[in-house]
Amino acid sequence: MARVIRMVLAALILLPLLAQAASIEIRQFNDPVTERRYQELTATLRCPKCENQAIGDSDSPIAGDMRDRVYEQLQDGRSDKEILDFMVRRFGDYVLYNPRLEGRTLLLWGLPAALVLLGALVVVLMVRSRRQASASRLSDAERARLDALINRERNE
Repeated sequence: MARVIRMVLAALILLPLLAQAASIEIRQFNDPVTERRYQELTATLRCPKCENQAIGDSDSPIAGDMRDRVYEQLQDGRSDKEILDFMVRRFGDYVLYNPRLEGRTLLLWGLPAALVLLGALVVVLMVRSRRQASASRLSDAERARLDALINRERNE
């Protein structure tokens, strides 16, 4: 009886490891350059289901489908740009971690720079206004009081 319990416990412990081993994909590449391109593409494409996880790291079925498509297109001799264009047409710009600079993404790319410039302009204007305020002319009464204080210090 104890032996059966040990075997069941061992099976329960090894089951997750076996399930993980079953999900490992083995891809055959003709050369190391193509394999490196596959690794880079699967690392730069975002899984639509997992949000901020690359398709190379995701276990979701859609990420598996995307990896299959990348592999097939690499085997067909397509360029990285052609593969990325295909993925964008199929899944949208969301699959790119770094969206392309286009008319509709111009605000996305330009807004941070515009905010930095606007902040710098505000700081410059504030510093300039403070300098002008401190260098403003004294009124006649203030000038007379200042002269009186200076004369009193000299006489003492």
